[in-house]
Amino acid sequence: MTEPSSEPSRKPTGVALRKGWTTGACAAAAAAAAWRALQTGEFQDTVTIRLPRGDTPTFVLATRQLGDGFARVGIVKDAGDDPDVTHGLEIIAEVCPGPPGGVSFAAGEGVGTVTLMGLPLPPGEPAINPGPRQQIAQALQAVAHELDPAVTTPPDVKVTISIPGGAEVAKKTMNARLGIVGGLSVLGTTGIVVPFSCSSWIHSIQRGVDVARAQHFPHILASTGRTSEQAANSELSLPQEALIDMGDFAGGLLKYVRAHPVERLTIAGGFAKLVKLAQGAMDLHSARSRVDFNKLSDLLAVVSDDRDAIEAAQTANTAMRVLELANDDAGALANLVARQAREVALATLAGGTDVTVWVYDRNGNRIGEAS
Repeated sequence: MTEPSSEPSRKPTGVALRKGWTTGACAAAAAAAAWRALQTGEFQDTVTIRLPRGDTPTFVLATRQLGDGFARVGIVKDAGDDPDVTHGLEIIAEVCPGPPGGVSFAAGEGVGTVTLMGLPLPPGEPAINPGPRQQIAQALQAVAHELDPAVTTPPDVKVTISIPGGAEVAKKTMNARLGIVGGLSVLGTTGIVVPFSCSSWIHSIQRGVDVARAQHFPHILASTGRTSEQAANSELSLPQEALIDMGDFAGGLLKYVRAHPVERLTIAGGFAKLVKLAQGAMDLHSARSRVDFNKLSDLLAVVSDDRDAIEAAQTANTAMRVLELANDDAGALANLVARQAREVALATLAGGTDVTVWVYDRNGNRIGEAS
């Protein structure tokens, strides 16, 4: 369950980037403020909570409502300088007395419900991850203990989390593919959003593998982008839950599959991305890995005797330019890249999974393969 942005990332400029707070941290703060108001009859302007690593952020209450037997608080999420699709959304917690046994949870407007096995929560549960659930329970316990020092356990409270507009924003995430319907997930292990850490995307990759395995799918397709995914699956016709949006995180996928193997893995991607994988890069983002054009020129020399093209490849500005230079040998070059990318993947997986690599051009035409 995750909320990676589908928009292009803002690029760091060398200035220190501001950290933010996860959806789970906002939900915990809102729940704590609401429970305090329900017990005291009044709201404070701000609420401070303690996060798992000891941080103590303070949040301003954006919404406050006290009714007959319930209190509701909303906090606007600040993701710092991270390009998070949930940045600026209001996270609302409504609390009321609950059944004995501690804190229970419900999904309100804009929060999804789990429908598939393989996620950290069983089908039918609101998509409020275990980390945020623990943070909410601890924040409620802290308030209850402050109001009555004899209290040492979380109160018996029902917490309903809502995110207005969450159902629409969820369309930009991978939730539907993971079997989370109706809205967003409430996430966050530490409570802190680290800008450009990409942890949410890798988390989504891992949950995608978990869901596919739980459905006993023998074959998953991991792609670097939408074009290659659509082109590859037009041939494979795999169910949506067997499709993994790997993006640039080849290492994140391969290392997780090594520990959680599947029978068959097809990797589909553009030529430039798979050149990087063939050269051993595990992060394929342009800001974090570069094509070695000398090595790519050497590959061209294996399949072509055009000395001018081979020499020009050494100083090419893009991998696609090298593919153009290959001319009639472009297919042979793409096959060689696919073969080397497959070897890197197999070495990383260390056995147990059969791997196929398909290379695509910008128009979604398959130009290379290895299996």
